[in-house]
Amino acid sequence: MKTFSFLPFTILESERLLLRQITPEDVQEVLELRGNPENMKYIPRPLLKNKEEALDYIKMIQEKIESNEAINWAVTLKPDNKLLGVIGHYRIKWEHYRSEIGYMLLPEAHGKGIATEAINLLVDYGFNKMNMHSLEAVIDPENVASAKVLEKNGFVKEAHFLENEFFEGKFLDSVVYSKLNK
Repeated sequence: MKTFSFLPFTILESERLLLRQITPEDVQEVLELRGNPENMKYIPRPLLKNKEEALDYIKMIQEKIESNEAINWAVTLKPDNKLLGVIGHYRIKWEHYRSEIGYMLLPEAHGKGIATEAINLLVDYGFNKMNMHSLEAVIDPENVASAKVLEKNGFVKEAHFLENEFFEGKFLDSVVYSKLNK
């Protein structure tokens, strides 16, 4: 395995999208994204309650980039710089050449092909820059829209785990989609 560093930070872009670094200036959009129960209904993580927690979240993202544990981008439409969502590589297993991808968008960005396009950029980065052999995405089985986006990007359903996570007093199922670098 070659040594890999997320620094200097790499901006990713397609015809419509610019995936850039998340900064403290994104605090309001991060709070809207991670503090809204409707946005977070398929993500078993605590809601952000205020701008201070959103700034802490942004700081944590930067620390994970600096320590080479994970990388996240702000999803924006060109030429606008407004954060519409967050996408990245998490739970990276460098020794196994595998990482988990994750993404979420503000409701105003749903249904416009933005997630599909951003995932395509993320897959390219994972396979061609990070040298990953496989990528996975773990979703709630009820998140049909996310499953469709993953399938559009060539991911296949690999597993359905029953009650494998415990969050807010209940057990939740997880579905794993994956894509091999072939």
